Amino acid sequence: MIKVTRIGDQTYAVDVDGPPATIHKVHLSREYSRKLTAGQVSDEALILRSFEFLLERESNTSILREFDLRVIGRYFPEYENEIRETLG
Repeated sequence: MIKVTRIGDQTYAVDVDGPPATIHKVHLSREYSRKLTAGQVSDEALILRSFEFLLERESNTSILREFDLRVIGRYFPEYENEIRETLG
């Protein structure tokens, strides 16, 4: 289970059930959110789907504890296209 909670203007806490359970801090700019969702999906839904994407490829313990959502594309070049297709 993945739980996304807004903790600041552009910052979210993401709790991922384990074992072991992990907590991540994710930064998401309004511009990047609009780029990926065209304003049609909430930031929480975008982050949730992004974590599902990551967990399909690596364990929760391998995911950075704090990061900007943009960095996913550096590790997984297919990220942006896949997220747009999934959320669109």
